Amino acid sequence: MNSSPPYEKIFKYCLRCCLPETVEDIKFDERGICNGCNSAEQKMKINWEERRLIFEKILNNHKINQIDKQWDCILPISGGKDSFWQAHVLTKVYDMRPLAVTFSHNWYTEIGKKNLDLLLETFDVDHIMFTPRRGSVNQIAKKSISTIGDSCWHCHAGIGAFPLQIAYKFNIKLIVYGESAAEDGCRKDYNSSILENMYDQDYFEKISAKKPSSDMATNDLPIRNFDIYKTLSKKEFQDSKIEGLHLGDYFFWDEEQQVDFIKDVYGWKEDNVEGTYKRYKSVECKMTGVHDWAKYIKRGFGRATDHATRDVRSGIITREQGFELIRKHDSSKPRALEYFMNQTGMSEQEILNELKKHRSGNAKKLP
Repeated sequence: MNSSPPYEKIFKYCLRCCLPETVEDIKFDERGICNGCNSAEQKMKINWEERRLIFEKILNNHKINQIDKQWDCILPISGGKDSFWQAHVLTKVYDMRPLAVTFSHNWYTEIGKKNLDLLLETFDVDHIMFTPRRGSVNQIAKKSISTIGDSCWHCHAGIGAFPLQIAYKFNIKLIVYGESAAEDGCRKDYNSSILENMYDQDYFEKISAKKPSSDMATNDLPIRNFDIYKTLSKKEFQDSKIEGLHLGDYFFWDEEQQVDFIKDVYGWKEDNVEGTYKRYKSVECKMTGVHDWAKYIKRGFGRATDHATRDVRSGIITREQGFELIRKHDSSKPRALEYFMNQTGMSEQEILNELKKHRSGNAKKLP
């Protein structure tokens, strides 16, 4: 098998992992090592016991402040591996009373539905779920391809805005997310993630949705249809004193061990996921393969690159083995693309043309 970087004649790659220069916010040091690898080194040297104590202090403060209310915090959930782990930590380890909140992307797999039901039954939590109508999801998904070069604007925006709206409505001051923004190390590193709190009313717009709802409205889908995707105003957010944190900033994040734990202890299920060799990431969504294939068309790498990079940094595989897996999986056209085309009315060529418009830098040299 070929163990060299797939686009080594076009891109610069990190000399330690598998990331190319087209990764958002990537930087290379004088050795040719990316900021993600340097962040992974930081992660190994952090005093995680000290951070755990900080986390416990935050939880205790919110418990005291919410003592006369039904819920201590908001727990955004999809039923995926991260939210299942979050539910375990909050309810079983720290005896918190979370209000679970789900923004449904309307593309749930059967495994995803079962895992979500299992979470609610296992951890006995109150739950609010919003599911946008399929017609609006299809229209937004079509606009999403041209606007952000991604099929999933509605999901990126909804998982940020809806839990925040519920926290504001019920006067709940804490929202607990899972993986840290520092985990891939290109947006933030582990030394800055806890010191420079990124979370505000526009957090998910900045890191994933990229565009506000006003940019997504069309004549067929007017702005009044986007209330559920609107975040709080800056003043509402500041006045509410809502705090958002990520467990991964306070506990050593090891998704392999966490998945093994929730499978063995609670019966959480994984399944085949298009575009990668892992069977657990975004297992709840039918459209994961389309999302990652779109990234591959735009930037020359997909989900297998993300997974191989983490495995290389963890010492599970070598860099050469990582590139073998990347060559096998990243470029594969997802079966879900046919479903996406049926839902949106777009042809494959239309989708390709729109995605290629989002190429920048050396990505413009991609075939």
